[in-house]
Amino acid sequence: MQVIIAGAGLSGITSAWFLRQAGHEVLVVDRGEQAATETSYANGGQISASHPEPWSSPAAPRILLRWLGRADAPMRFRAQADPALWRWGLRFLRECAPARFATNAHAIAALARTSRETIAALRAQLNLAYEDRQAGILHLFERAEELAALPEKQRLLAAHGIDSALCTPARCVDIEPALGAMASRLAGGLYAPHDESGNARLFARALAAECARAGVRFRWQSTIAAVDGQGATLAGAEGDTGERLRADAVVICAGSFGAALVHPLGLRLPVYPVKGFSITAPVREAQRAPTVSLTDESRRIVCSRLGETVRVAGMADIGGFDRTPHPARIALLRRWLEQSFPSATYSDEAEAWCGLRPVTPSNRPVIGASRVPGLWFNTGHGALGFTLSCGAARLLTALMQGETPPVDPRPFLPETHHV
Repeated sequence: MQVIIAGAGLSGITSAWFLRQAGHEVLVVDRGEQAATETSYANGGQISASHPEPWSSPAAPRILLRWLGRADAPMRFRAQADPALWRWGLRFLRECAPARFATNAHAIAALARTSRETIAALRAQLNLAYEDRQAGILHLFERAEELAALPEKQRLLAAHGIDSALCTPARCVDIEPALGAMASRLAGGLYAPHDESGNARLFARALAAECARAGVRFRWQSTIAAVDGQGATLAGAEGDTGERLRADAVVICAGSFGAALVHPLGLRLPVYPVKGFSITAPVREAQRAPTVSLTDESRRIVCSRLGETVRVAGMADIGGFDRTPHPARIALLRRWLEQSFPSATYSDEAEAWCGLRPVTPSNRPVIGASRVPGLWFNTGHGALGFTLSCGAARLLTALMQGETPPVDPRPFLPETHHV
């Protein structure tokens, strides 16, 4: 089967790899010059099976109200006259119901565990190098009331074979000695020893190189103007439709921009952009810089050691496609880094970045066949793009092959999301 993949981020490259390994002819089309130039460029760097809970939680409406109007809010909603935003927002609130939250969390956990195992196997098979670390992820909590929810979280993780351990502040410092400066403000932690971290951009580009060696073709700096189940039409220099690429199937892996691609076909893809931010700072004093990947749960900030740099990422701005790194948001990340790990990095030299996470109201990605024959989806991975990428690509490939899927596909099918 000839397959066109729209998008060369993590979901597109992993889909290309597994489909090619299944024997299909694959062409990847992307408007960038190489893989991972947008959402996958500078994300938090975590492969975090231990964080399957969706943003749409029972506590989310209260959290949004509590942080309303604050510049340092981890999540901000910017009202706009955009019907897609309001539809997405109303569905997000519906997904906050306790029963729906639990269903979504279990589905994401199952896919995340499979994906983490797949990434490890792929790394070993191909000897991929992407500044990866197998040191686990340590979740940090500053308020005692946050710790009260951890036993229930551990039951969720245990149900899917995801190991975790409760930690005292002292134990957190044992796991990551560089936490000494912030130990006094910790109430405790949760350590997931089998989670990983790494540079998602390097992973995507290393795997893209392996895809090319395996026979996957790439069409760079090519913008898709239209798609259907039999191919894609590229945009011309003046924005007019130009060259037609034909295939037996098309897979949408275009992140936040996929919804606009399929809208002319009468499909409403429930994916909306949520802007996240990151800084990447050179290490100054190695003994002061963390080596274990961290999640500050009280502030919704993650931190990963990537080679000789430290990546700090977080926050969520909901409200449009603007990709400007907001100075106040970047300053917040820089301040967190300086206060948490003083003198560890050259924070004033940090590279600032922001990207648009493709998020569904439930946080479950959309994986499977659309109602348009030949048109498939693998998108909507949100803040868990690195975590879910390989598992989602395996699931897509199994569905396209008519084979037994690695996880229950029903929570991720387009019909589940009312596409």
